[in-house]
Amino acid sequence: MNPLLIIGIVIGLFILGGIRIIFEYKRALKFRFGKYIKTLQPGFRWIIPFIETIQVVDIRVITFNIDSQEVMTEDNVPCSIDGVVFFKIEDPVKAVLEVEEYTFAITQLAQAALRDVCGKVELDTILSKREEMGKNIKAIVEKETKEWGIVVIDVKIKDIQLPENMRRMMANQAEAERSRRARIILALAEEQAAGKLLEAGKIIDQSPSAIKLRLYQTLANIASEKNSTILFPFPEEMFPKNISKKGK
Repeated sequence: MNPLLIIGIVIGLFILGGIRIIFEYKRALKFRFGKYIKTLQPGFRWIIPFIETIQVVDIRVITFNIDSQEVMTEDNVPCSIDGVVFFKIEDPVKAVLEVEEYTFAITQLAQAALRDVCGKVELDTILSKREEMGKNIKAIVEKETKEWGIVVIDVKIKDIQLPENMRRMMANQAEAERSRRARIILALAEEQAAGKLLEAGKIIDQSPSAIKLRLYQTLANIASEKNSTILFPFPEEMFPKNISKKGK
């Protein structure tokens, strides 16, 4: 075989072996004999095979779940709480050189912070102020990750699992609260209706015509059933006069 051909093939394989494609949402740290040289930007890049290596870092927002943590709240209620963390690598060099497995490190920090924050407050606070609890956890985690070139965007508490007896107690409490509100609303409605009836009675007492109209309305309601007989003990023409005299 032609030696020049062999040399050409070897050179071609050597060149092809060093080709790297860096995507727009990633950065690549280049190392030469294990020493950091520079950060490669997106696009077509070439490194020296067997001498240089790269480590690719994703700079998009990364999401991971905080595993469910057993927490004893300040008012001695055991519960299981999980959450989610959103973070982004701001400095790929620090993220790779300053900490080993930054994702695992952030996971451990978030779990410890969740237990610490939720263990210092009562259950009602955790249930009603999840957003505030997430911000407190974020502040604790972010304090450490800034040194690693990582920015924590947000921390959310997803789910809170309570013991069965506690869930029943809370359900009974909520039902009692709804019943109390319903009774208050009914009492207010009765009070308003009584006030309106009192006002209507005063108006009718002052107007014989109003009494007569009310009488006709009552008779019309009775007659609508079509199964009643109405008897007047005196002529209907005499009725307004008597009412008028009574009103005077």
